[in-house]
Amino acid sequence: MVRVNQGRTSLSIFLVSLICFLTLPSLLVAQEEKKDLRPERGIAVYPEFSGVIVSKGEAVRMDLVLDNKGRTDETIDVKISTIPKGWKAGLKGASYLITGMYVPNGKTKNLALNLEPDKTVGVGTYVFQFDAQTDDGKFSSTHKLTVNVQERMTGADDIQITTSYPVLRGQTDARFEFSIEVANKSESDRTLNLAAMGPEKWEINFKPAYEAKQISSLRIKGAQSQTVAVEVTPTKDALSGEYPILVRISSGDKKAEVKLMVMLTGIYKLDAGTPSGILSLEAIPGKPANLSLFVKNMGSAVNRNINFSSFKPENWEVTFKPEKIDALEPNALKQVEVTIKPAQQALVGDYSVGVMVNGEKSDKTIEFRVTVKASTAWGWIGIGIIIFVIAGLSALFIWLGRR
Repeated sequence: MVRVNQGRTSLSIFLVSLICFLTLPSLLVAQEEKKDLRPERGIAVYPEFSGVIVSKGEAVRMDLVLDNKGRTDETIDVKISTIPKGWKAGLKGASYLITGMYVPNGKTKNLALNLEPDKTVGVGTYVFQFDAQTDDGKFSSTHKLTVNVQERMTGADDIQITTSYPVLRGQTDARFEFSIEVANKSESDRTLNLAAMGPEKWEINFKPAYEAKQISSLRIKGAQSQTVAVEVTPTKDALSGEYPILVRISSGDKKAEVKLMVMLTGIYKLDAGTPSGILSLEAIPGKPANLSLFVKNMGSAVNRNINFSSFKPENWEVTFKPEKIDALEPNALKQVEVTIKPAQQALVGDYSVGVMVNGEKSDKTIEFRVTVKASTAWGWIGIGIIIFVIAGLSALFIWLGRR
């Protein structure tokens, strides 16, 4: 009986050892996968929003985030380095004014940011800057907050609109989507009507956040808010520039407005080709063949630093005159002379030569078929040989006839 128990014990030990042996590599791999890829040290400071719109006389309150991105615990010193005239600014943690905070590695800490305008602060844009650094000064971070102060609208206390990004920038053929936060400050539920005014023929639609359907009104419960997307589509012929969009939200005689801005950079588009539309030419080995190429700016923005390149058979030469176009205005056209020189050893046949027109933000590629023919000198040499043979045969027949 003792031997049986000893056998069972030995078997159990063997099985446990086997399991450990089989699972150890997996545990090591899992441990390796969990390896922390964060840098040794790194910090960041940023406000909860990078830009807000408020009514004249309204205070701004939000969180300022201290982020320890490294693997080392840090004591981070923070200050508001830029405060516009007429504003009072402070950072609080609990009930204290804060100038620094201990942040464990990989963690974030929030400070309460309070910006109070006095009566002299008028309509305009005010920029605040926040600076943070580690206590040894080796790592630092800077971030800005833009406060856009507007005239207080009738009913602004009851309906409030805020947006983090009031200005969007892009090409004319882009679609711009603003996100606005609509707050019902009253205690009762409300149905709010949505309206917008923008440039003529521009399309402006309202959508609930993360939904595709279009709306013209929404219902918000008392003391609550809701996010609305404002989708703006410019006309295709809109020129580059700044375009204001006025969004108005109303309920009865109460209303609030917010000004948004679309900055168009124009459309970058190039076209190129030959005046005749023919994309083929003939050439002789070792001899240059010329063709004219036009480059046209089909976009609405100036296209700068246009250069040319090519892909061609080995030992061929392709040159351009001029080699570069510094700037091409919208709808402007420029002629370029292209010289294609086949290799001296090129065989008779058809070849493909590609010409690339590389603009600032637009490219165009044209492919030419080059037919290589034998030199005309060989044709004359062949004719001479034939004449020589005929003359020789004629002389031979005459000589034989006399005999």
